[in-house]
Amino acid sequence: MAPSAAEADSAASSSGRLLVLYASQTGNAMDAAERVGREAERGGCPAVDVLSMDGFDPSRLPSKRFVVFVVSTTGQGDPPDSMKGFWRYLLRKDLGAQWLKGVRHAVFGLGDSGYQKYNFAAKKLDRRLSHLGAERVVEIGLGDDQHPSGYEGALDPWLLSLWKSLNETNQSLLPRVSDINDPNLSTLGDPKAHVIYYSSNEVSQDSILSDPQKIINSARTMSPALQFHNDGGPPYMLQMVANQRLTVEGSDRDVRHFELEDPSSAISYKTGDALEILPSQNPSAVDAFIERCNLDPDCYVTIQGKSDDKISKGSAVSSLMDRIKLKTFVALTMDIASASPRRYFFEVMSFFATAEHEKEKLQYFASPEGRDDLYQYNQKESRTVLEVLEDFPSVQMPFEWLVQLTPPLKKRAFSISSSPLAHPNQIHLTVSIVSWLTPFKRTRHGLCSTWLAGLNPRKDNFIPCWIRQGSLPPPHPSVPLVLIGPGTGCAPFRAFVEERAAQTVAEPTAPVLFFFGCRNQDNDFLYKDFWLTHAQDEGVLSSKKGGGLFVAFSRDQPQKVYVQHKIKEQSARVWNLLLSGAAVYIAGSSTKMPADVTAALEEVICKEHGVKKEDASKWLRDLERVGRFNIETWS
Repeated sequence: MAPSAAEADSAASSSGRLLVLYASQTGNAMDAAERVGREAERGGCPAVDVLSMDGFDPSRLPSKRFVVFVVSTTGQGDPPDSMKGFWRYLLRKDLGAQWLKGVRHAVFGLGDSGYQKYNFAAKKLDRRLSHLGAERVVEIGLGDDQHPSGYEGALDPWLLSLWKSLNETNQSLLPRVSDINDPNLSTLGDPKAHVIYYSSNEVSQDSILSDPQKIINSARTMSPALQFHNDGGPPYMLQMVANQRLTVEGSDRDVRHFELEDPSSAISYKTGDALEILPSQNPSAVDAFIERCNLDPDCYVTIQGKSDDKISKGSAVSSLMDRIKLKTFVALTMDIASASPRRYFFEVMSFFATAEHEKEKLQYFASPEGRDDLYQYNQKESRTVLEVLEDFPSVQMPFEWLVQLTPPLKKRAFSISSSPLAHPNQIHLTVSIVSWLTPFKRTRHGLCSTWLAGLNPRKDNFIPCWIRQGSLPPPHPSVPLVLIGPGTGCAPFRAFVEERAAQTVAEPTAPVLFFFGCRNQDNDFLYKDFWLTHAQDEGVLSSKKGGGLFVAFSRDQPQKVYVQHKIKEQSARVWNLLLSGAAVYIAGSSTKMPADVTAALEEVICKEHGVKKEDASKWLRDLERVGRFNIETWS
């Protein structure tokens, strides 16, 4: 399908226009795309459009001459939600190899090399654009969360190459290309947030929200920074009824078993689902942030995104909008005491610094030359927004900029470790309590896990929670299972085993093999009694039922033993179960474990089936295609 004459005319008029399309799940890709737009404008680009993919009609793509795509990869290689419709359109069979002839494109991906399908969405997009006739301006850029400087470690050099190539292709597109990296020419635009302030005596008591669910929903819906974090409606408010340590007291790992319930109504969830929790920030940190920023903790605010029609105070529309106490808005939406700010935060701070030495330091941090030093100061030390603001006391950033640039308070997702058949009104979680030392020996604590560990069952406030579908689909009772979950990766499989045990009462069920791994039998054999009980007599994991429990204790002998070694030891049993239609489920750390386990399964197939490694890999890919090979990992 070649471009029409009208499209060709449109293309000619757009030769001085740069289109930047992004697909973001958490906001990082949007940040990177906006940086592309800012730098293009600084280089004199006559017109720059920065749009979310779901806000652009893909049928108009052939009329664009220069398009930059910034795409994140989510979950197990999935595109962000905002890309799915766009991607479906690009896969149409009636789009020929010349459909995008004349379009020059560049793709930058944001991913995490700890996952097997690293930057999968960006790579697929880049290939598809080329298949449709578009020409690359520059090779695909791959941002990596594992890089010492995060995705910017790849973005900085990629942008230099992009501007150089675009300038060589069409000098009128970037007439001032040399200005892009000149810090003296940097200008500050307008913030994307518009804030209306109300003093406490301007707000009637009737208009103040009192329901915690409505307050949370209203605050987070109002936040421009959370536009990519769809909460999916008001939360469940669950009460913690059990907080039990699973690892031995005094060991260096603290893993907890939590039980949550809704005292007023039933909880609807499925085995394999995940629970998202909105953590509570330390009230003293929120107070310190408000004091540092000279804000009125008792005033109320209404906040809009820049793209909304601006509403003035006192208008009929504004009187209908929810008003949130500023302190509540900060506590529920702005991560001021656990997340590190991004580089653009430092650039904007530099415009509000009144002390010259602070301004110079901030400008240096925001520059490509200062990237590594910023990484050492900021990310490596897990410096928080509050700490950064306290380190630069002359800076007084307007609240509008703080709303835009402070990292949003994100929900934390945990695999549910209970079955609704066994616990119809409860949700169980298996959570590692996170803490670490920075290079300067400062102890840092994970916000959500530390908060949960400190709650007293049945005594503390309710926990805001959302249930979402996990990436481990619940299996039919007749499907044999090979479950591999070292460490807290056992969480979803505790639910699977509970579920199958409950199903066994009413119907025949297929065998289950479970491979678990930990450091020591005495210290961190999580749910030891649970697994051993189900491996005895007529239990789900018992040999009588065709099942099996295999545990690797990595530190209980001179040589380290991991789950992949146990899989290879049980090669014949694993293969026989695979031949009988088993589904494989893997859960746990995203570092080396999934790749090592996949390699062990390939070895089993090679040995037992008598095929080459390439054929074994294809065998597993075929399993994945039919939904019988599932992985859920986290970093």
